[in-house]
Amino acid sequence: MSEKQQKLVYSIIEFLNQSIQDGTVKADDQESLEVAIQCIGEAFGVDPSNQEQVQKLSVKPATLQSIFDVYIKTRDKVSSAQSSSPASASTSKPNVPSAEDKAQAEKCKQTGNAQMSSKEYDAAIESYNKAVALDPTNPVYYSNRAAAHSSKGDHLAAVGDAEKAISVDSKFVKAYHRLGHAQYSLGDFKAAASAFERGLKLEPSNASLKTGLQNARARIDSDNSDDTVSGTRSGGASGAGGPGLGGMADMLRNLGGSGGPGGGGMPDLASMMNNPQLMAMAQQMAANGGLASLMQNPGVANMMSRVQSGNMPSMEEIMADPSLRQLAEQFGAAAGRR
Repeated sequence: MSEKQQKLVYSIIEFLNQSIQDGTVKADDQESLEVAIQCIGEAFGVDPSNQEQVQKLSVKPATLQSIFDVYIKTRDKVSSAQSSSPASASTSKPNVPSAEDKAQAEKCKQTGNAQMSSKEYDAAIESYNKAVALDPTNPVYYSNRAAAHSSKGDHLAAVGDAEKAISVDSKFVKAYHRLGHAQYSLGDFKAAASAFERGLKLEPSNASLKTGLQNARARIDSDNSDDTVSGTRSGGASGAGGPGLGGMADMLRNLGGSGGPGGGGMPDLASMMNNPQLMAMAQQMAANGGLASLMQNPGVANMMSRVQSGNMPSMEEIMADPSLRQLAEQFGAAAGRR
């Protein structure tokens, strides 16, 4: 038994004896309380009649009652201070970026956009990181970073950033397109369709979202069809997991627009698909494995992924990539021999 515990027990016994003496306890209850005092003293080895113990264990001039009163007053003061603290804290907005931070964040975003245009994706991501750190309340920075991750092929990271953009601003439509594109690229076509649908609820006329939803639903229907799945597995026109001749044809039709001539001096790609000589060349490529080899080209694979998810590249983007330009020129030359 520690001395500190015995001091507490002695103070309790002293308080109970004082309650008997000053009449706090009724006369009928005094005998029972005296028995209780004796039992407590014996249990803790405290004898109030032992003067040596009294001198050792007494906390006078303080008493148990006075110590308790001090505790109650202190607790009430602390509780009062804590209850007033949230009210004052709620009036401040520590997480709101300053005007200077917002301006600096915009500069970082513009730098990132320029780096995206020059395909410096890692540098762009770093620029968007800085923008987010300066102003985490702007969904554009997360959305742009999602685009940079997708351009690198890191679609999981793109999903995370797109969802973060939506959590910051659930009405930011572009984030739903980023999310759908990333999920489509991961092969989660149902999740992609859901993302496109959510975006269309906010902006029903958005053409990119409509195209993305159409492509996602087509892949869902294809996956649900045993015949289509079987044909995809046995067909020689596609590489390992890559799009086949039909996918390439769809891509070229999309690039060709509605029948007018292509940009940058390109021929009408839609009409090219009706050229028997061109189609024979494409079929020969598929038969000898040339199409599968073609899809190993990162530029072609990335363009196909964007087309299938509704994120159509412009003709300027295509012609800026040497490998894609060469592919387009080859098809254009074949079309010219019709």
